[in-house]
Amino acid sequence: MSNRFCELAGVDVPVIGAPMTFIAGAQLAAAVSNAGGLGIIETTSEQGRADLRRIRDLTDRPVGANISLFVERDPAFVDELVELGIRFVTTSAGGPRLFTGRLRDAGITVFHVVGTLAAARKAADAGVDGLVVEGVEGGGFKNRFGASSMVLLPLVAEHVDLPLIAAGGICDARTMAAAFVLGAVGVQMGTRLLACAESPVHDNLKQAVLAADETGTVLLPLGGGSGARMMRVIRTAAAEQIDTGGSPDGAALTRVHTLYFDGDMTASVANTGHVAGRIADIRPAAQIIGEMWAGCRELLTATVASMATV
Repeated sequence: MSNRFCELAGVDVPVIGAPMTFIAGAQLAAAVSNAGGLGIIETTSEQGRADLRRIRDLTDRPVGANISLFVERDPAFVDELVELGIRFVTTSAGGPRLFTGRLRDAGITVFHVVGTLAAARKAADAGVDGLVVEGVEGGGFKNRFGASSMVLLPLVAEHVDLPLIAAGGICDARTMAAAFVLGAVGVQMGTRLLACAESPVHDNLKQAVLAADETGTVLLPLGGGSGARMMRVIRTAAAEQIDTGGSPDGAALTRVHTLYFDGDMTASVANTGHVAGRIADIRPAAQIIGEMWAGCRELLTATVASMATV
């Protein structure tokens, strides 16, 4: 079974790995790509950019990259992506016109991450090939006034004629099937893959995800402007302290490596989505993605069959 996204990305399963900073490197991206999906390497960190060159030691399947547009980048970076065989890029956190033309001229497919209908229309006008539509329940940087996937995804589908990838709240066959019904042709997963066997983060963070319930995350203010800029993190003592005391200080954010890779859950805060409340085990990415895709198709078929008997 193929679809519009699979054809664009050259993959078998319409699943993208989220570009989690410091986490979505060669190890995790290769696991997703080897499972038939599209592994994405984040390029914000130095390690992520180095992993663009290391990835071919781990997989010969298609791999994509994310360009976070708030980070100043030499336009020649596009030439480096072409040299490394990257043919699919997601862009985020900035104006979609900044790199879209250059990327597409280089033969690279571009999907831009959006959190509002206005942003989706702006990206479509900029000439992107598709959109990653991210609901406010997802982990990481968010708009306090953002809409959930249940509202945002069908809204964008109604008004923008581009292939859509659903992000935020996706972890299994049911949520994948729901995304297809709401207008998506694929899904992006972050938190579910953060808690997979190949994820490089410390087991303490993985266990915190398993222990979380549906109320186990919190939106923290980043300060400045209208106060709309937020980040969704897993609810820990450190997160609660920041939640009651205001914006996280820069030092706390720089200690995220200590949390992610040394397992000190008091050192910083960890970007995590609402869907942590539905994750109950740590399994290989291939098993998660394979069961998810097979289960999604079975659910959609069964749903159609059940409706036919009504």
